Amino acid sequence: MRPSFSLGIEEEYQTIDPDTRDLRSHIETEMLAVGKLRLQERVKAEMHTSVVEVGTRVCRNITEAKEDIYDLRRQMIRLAGEHKLKLVAGATHPFADWRTQQIYPDPRYHQVVKELQLAARANLIFGLHVHVGIEDREAAIHIMNSMRYFLPHIMALATNSPFWLGLNTGYKGYRAKVFENFPRTGIPDAFQSYSEFENYVNLLIRTNCIDNAKKIWWDIRPHPFFNTVEVRACDIPLRAEETVAIAALIQATAAYLYQLHESNLDYRHYARPLLMENKFRAVRYGLEGKLIDFGKQAEVPERELLEEYLALIDPVVDELDSRWAIEGIRKIMQTGTGADRQLKVFEETKGDLKAVVDYMARETAEGL
Repeated sequence: MRPSFSLGIEEEYQTIDPDTRDLRSHIETEMLAVGKLRLQERVKAEMHTSVVEVGTRVCRNITEAKEDIYDLRRQMIRLAGEHKLKLVAGATHPFADWRTQQIYPDPRYHQVVKELQLAARANLIFGLHVHVGIEDREAAIHIMNSMRYFLPHIMALATNSPFWLGLNTGYKGYRAKVFENFPRTGIPDAFQSYSEFENYVNLLIRTNCIDNAKKIWWDIRPHPFFNTVEVRACDIPLRAEETVAIAALIQATAAYLYQLHESNLDYRHYARPLLMENKFRAVRYGLEGKLIDFGKQAEVPERELLEEYLALIDPVVDELDSRWAIEGIRKIMQTGTGADRQLKVFEETKGDLKAVVDYMARETAEGL
């Protein structure tokens, strides 16, 4: 059965005090309750009460996904304003202290904190998750295996978390380093079959490591309840147009890899330790760094690799009707990532992190 390559996009936003520019809990307002009335299941709380998550409907193509995610951002910005808050799309807050943040009063979040302790409380990060509809579970595992190689390239494009606890971390995507404190994160190993993956999950459940497969927080996974491959590796981008471009790239990568799979071919698999070397480079340097081309056994500038990557997937983009969205990748390469632009404001304002937050708030609403 040929996959639908449908799309679902989830974004996690910061709720900000407009005066202090610090994170502020939305739980003391009616923001979430009103949001649920307007948007139903498309909006929900997250573990920390200064995080709010939205998710699109199942979208048939990238045009529908753009309409939905733009609509969600518009409505959430309006909703935040009505409750005297600002909405910001950034994968870390420039100076907020996780120790002052409340945990949302939900038994499942309190269970996570009970189990993971300080690692859970410190996990004050904001991501972008992209689901691609691949209904055949065996095909999904094979596509996941091959797509692991491309995750660092995608992560470098999405970097939007250079600051943590008021410090310039030196990383473009520090969110990934924070999340490493959780178990079952990072780029997974390859699996020979879906049954091998199921055996792994069932073993963890039997031995009380997890209660269900949603607690496998890898950078990419077959979703346990939807017939999708879910890419969870990315920082939330500043602009909605960047989210759309990255989602289109992920969808086109899945379609290209399925084309290989359908022809009894495969993209070469590399060992997880090698892929993790590229992941480190991606989150440390973003677009300005070099990744390892394992075939050539040489370092190659990330921008050169992205041009090769775009040429690789080019044969599938017209069928997906996503060429216009993929062009957004080149715009990110020209303007820099969210992290690059945050750092530019930081330098221009001589280290004013409140000015960085103001810039992030403007960018969150840009183009809507």
